[in-house]
Amino acid sequence: MTVTSAADDTGHHAQHGGDNESFSTAATYTATENTPLLGSQTPISSDTVNDCSALTDPEDGVTQALSDQDEDASSISSSDETWSRGRAVCIILSMWALIFLQASNMSGITTTQSTIAADLDAYEYAMWFTSSYMMTMSSISPLMGRLSMIFTPGTMILISSFFFSAGAVVTSQAQSFAVFILGRILVGVGGGGILTLAMILVIQLTSKKRRGLWIGLTNAGFTVSVSMGALIFGALLPVMGWRALFLVQCPIGILGGLGVYMSMPSSILRAKGFKETKTTAQKLASIDYAGAVTLTLTTVLFLYGLAGTQIQPTPILISLPCLFLFLFIESRAPDPILPLSILRSRGILLSCIAQLFLMAVRWTVLFYAPIFVLAVRGLSPAMAGSVLIPTNIGFGLGGLVVGWLHIRRSGDFYSPSLITIVSFAAFILSLAYTSNLETGWWVYILMLFGNGWSTGAQLNYSLAHLLHLSRPETHFIVTGLLATFRGFAGSFGTSIGGGVFNRTLRGLLGQGFRRLDGGGQLSKAREELIKVLIGSPAKVYEEGLLNAAEREIAVLGYEATLRVLYTGAAAVCVLVFVLQAGTGWNAPRPVVSEEDIEDEVEEAVADGL
Repeated sequence: MTVTSAADDTGHHAQHGGDNESFSTAATYTATENTPLLGSQTPISSDTVNDCSALTDPEDGVTQALSDQDEDASSISSSDETWSRGRAVCIILSMWALIFLQASNMSGITTTQSTIAADLDAYEYAMWFTSSYMMTMSSISPLMGRLSMIFTPGTMILISSFFFSAGAVVTSQAQSFAVFILGRILVGVGGGGILTLAMILVIQLTSKKRRGLWIGLTNAGFTVSVSMGALIFGALLPVMGWRALFLVQCPIGILGGLGVYMSMPSSILRAKGFKETKTTAQKLASIDYAGAVTLTLTTVLFLYGLAGTQIQPTPILISLPCLFLFLFIESRAPDPILPLSILRSRGILLSCIAQLFLMAVRWTVLFYAPIFVLAVRGLSPAMAGSVLIPTNIGFGLGGLVVGWLHIRRSGDFYSPSLITIVSFAAFILSLAYTSNLETGWWVYILMLFGNGWSTGAQLNYSLAHLLHLSRPETHFIVTGLLATFRGFAGSFGTSIGGGVFNRTLRGLLGQGFRRLDGGGQLSKAREELIKVLIGSPAKVYEEGLLNAAEREIAVLGYEATLRVLYTGAAAVCVLVFVLQAGTGWNAPRPVVSEEDIEDEVEEAVADGL
């Protein structure tokens, strides 16, 4: 990660320097179209968030002077360059370790779930091993942006890593289901912070020319870790046992957090507007606890309703009044967790909702591609897991390539965002007609790769465009909000898609077996067989369970169900396109405080301009 300090800003910004303890609450000035997105990016104060009346004309001379002053934030002094590069290497390696731990816990639990359930006698509740982790991650993400503005990203990385490590210890020592879930919740708190803060650090520490590349690298690291998690957990489980497997994550998490915290360059933080203005007690007192609690409660209830094999309407309905209470609290909070001015932004809100539906569709691929391999192709579970490798490779390469070659500036990426959605939809639709026995294996793999490529590119473009649509001083909060909506997608996509898949498959299998039996009601044995085939796709090719005619009905049923599922997913992409198109391409007008204007005018007068 190329760590940058604003050499061109030394004249004015040095007067407002500070250390790495907290964000300055001084008002900030916002970049124009010619200003690097990351140069002098000061986190927002509550006054700036809630008061958008101090607007200046983009053509105003003072505003132009500010943009000229911040033209390039990529140069650093020769005396600091070697020192900064050493810190950068430590930050990169530490964050990579944390990202790997966070992402591998999403997939690795699948290969250890059976053993853990057996030891804890929790077969019936094994689905909560993953759900508790995912729900906690999604709930904590929107809080991390605001907390980073109070305590700095480095501090929050350290806290997140300690939560993760504590959860790993609790999980490894659990003797009951309840204690194990407590550990998973603690790990989820840390994981949610790591996921959000990784993007915040990229935004904070990279120049505008390298931002897209590093976002792509971060996404690639995440998807590689997800892919490798199940493989590594599965390989080490017989050797170490699941308790040692979780326990060993504790020291890695602590070292990763300390590595980032101790390597945060104070010169960069000073250039970004950090300075000590409050004690720790004052910072803690400034947190909007009521808003944090109601937002978390809203998210947990909503995701709890989506968790499980069936949607539960009661917790989803209860989440609605919690949401309204949260909005009421935020409208009156002096330092809101999630300022309503952000939610009122059409571009930000539509971008987040579009990401929710796009990633929900993406999860149908990640979840049902292995099922296709098991039930239709009849391959082993190991081969079923490996089918995700091409789509994850595509995901990583898509984000990397567009970040390296295209996202080398600040500004809008409206058209590329829409083009990649169309490409994404096309590959989803192609899966509807290639998920069968007749299509060549290489064609199916190519479609998976293309879908992954489109997803990686789209996520990179959409984040870059979202940052363009939001004020730089709100980028930390907006990044956490986007991570939350993406987190929703896993529960949302698998729950909705799972309902469609199960109902469709059950109906098709019932029709097929009734036809095979000559019509009439299905026997109890047939009903039980259908339950087995739906619950365990690998049973389709299990020796001795089905005869040739029954296997043909099962295979055709799975093929038709996947076609319905992917066709419906492609239709959802039309909604994603409309939502993304509605975000627009115009950046918000710059906000400049009267204090900054007076300072710049005084400097101009002093310089004889």
